[in-house]
Amino acid sequence: MRLKLAACALFAVASTANAADFYAGKTITFIIGSAPGGGYDIYGRTVGRHLSKHIPGKPNIVIQNMDGASTLRAASFIYNLAVKDGTVIGAIAPGAVVGPLLEGKTEGLYDPTKFIYLATANNSTRVCATFVTSKIKTFDDARKQETIIGSVAEGGSTRDYAYLHKNTSAMKLKIVSGYQGTPAVTLAMERGEVDGICGIDWSSLRSQKADFIRDGKLNVLVQAGLEPNDELTKMGVPMIWKFVDNDEDRQVAELVIAQQLFGRPYIAPPGTPAEAVKILRAAFEAALNDPELLADAQKARIDILPAGGERVQEGVDRIYGAPKRIVEKAKEAIRQ
Repeated sequence: MRLKLAACALFAVASTANAADFYAGKTITFIIGSAPGGGYDIYGRTVGRHLSKHIPGKPNIVIQNMDGASTLRAASFIYNLAVKDGTVIGAIAPGAVVGPLLEGKTEGLYDPTKFIYLATANNSTRVCATFVTSKIKTFDDARKQETIIGSVAEGGSTRDYAYLHKNTSAMKLKIVSGYQGTPAVTLAMERGEVDGICGIDWSSLRSQKADFIRDGKLNVLVQAGLEPNDELTKMGVPMIWKFVDNDEDRQVAELVIAQQLFGRPYIAPPGTPAEAVKILRAAFEAALNDPELLADAQKARIDILPAGGERVQEGVDRIYGAPKRIVEKAKEAIRQ
């Protein structure tokens, strides 16, 4: 028995040493597929500050923003051009994962089912909200009166969810697309250019515009998620399912909203060595449960509700296995 325990101890030491050898002296490029200041950037930088200490060998981590097409540019780069040796990882939006299935425009650029999923920092809840000066105060108001919603480009959640709600829950929305990120949309709300925004993560809104919430400048109309958010529920914000009136529309909405299981996904290129994947998944798990990271997240007003890479990978496979009829209806629902 003692010999067996000693052998196990030696194996554990050797495994740790081998892991340290893998990353010792190396630099990991952490690509964030959005502009500085947005929700994905805030999350990515918070995680990036704590990740290295959980990787044996303590490699240097360099953050690189690669904005464009709602993180599709970064996803394509990581899939096709990034080195596949464990030294490139990325933060992309859920829309970049489901985009090839629901949008079609990225078909052939990359296959989301072949990314190596390392973790997600959060399973998100997305909201529709209007500015305090808007005449639209409740979800029922938005079903009775035209509501002007600002959004980013096609493929971004603020555009897709606006159309989803318009087509499955009868919101009377006029959608103005093309804003460069959610900070630009919230500024347009302040200026009175638009009434509000849909499809923004509640955690991003709390982080980016804490003053809106603190000073009562928002009307939060509805929450979209597979499960209710406790904070929003206490505020009296209804779930979207209350307003989806038939079973097929519900299946469509569930398919789109299922991406929120991985609200802040972190990936590596396909072909990344198994040894590196094992090290990185363990490092993300440790970092996302690190008290120091959690304290930073609290200061930044972002929620950390992590899930491991294997669970994210299973969720992606489940979405891509949805019935073709529902996929086609979901494509229509988020397009116009």
